[in-house]
Amino acid sequence: MGRLAWPLRPLPDGRGEVWRWRLAALAELPAARAGLRSRLEGAGLPHDDDQDPASEQLVLAFDELASNALRHGESPVVATVVAGSGGWLLDVSDRAPGSMPAPVVDRDPAKGGMGLQLVARLSVAHGWYVDEECKHVWACLPTTTAEPEYAIA
Repeated sequence: MGRLAWPLRPLPDGRGEVWRWRLAALAELPAARAGLRSRLEGAGLPHDDDQDPASEQLVLAFDELASNALRHGESPVVATVVAGSGGWLLDVSDRAPGSMPAPVVDRDPAKGGMGLQLVARLSVAHGWYVDEECKHVWACLPTTTAEPEYAIA
């Protein structure tokens, strides 16, 4: 009972500007995060989490999914962010289609392994799928951290 399944779902249709990084090693992640922050700033979104917590949540989710792919998948890892009007679509692929993402449960958080659970909490939707020889793990994150408004019928 130590693991939960990350839902098997196809990637949602995401339209918008596409930003992509090819990663071969964990040592490349700091530069990729800096590149993502730079693109967010170029789009007019500050990287200060007090000013725009949604941008920092995107960077955190990007880092968690990419580092998981680099640690547990096979290279090359491709991290893609689609900057759409409805939010951010983050898709990270690796060459290990046989290993499904599995969040850890019942573990002391100090021992790590909580990244998928964190991404699931930050996202409005998440999942994974296999496309040819690649596994894709994805998450949709809102562009704002404000509470959603629900229509009352």
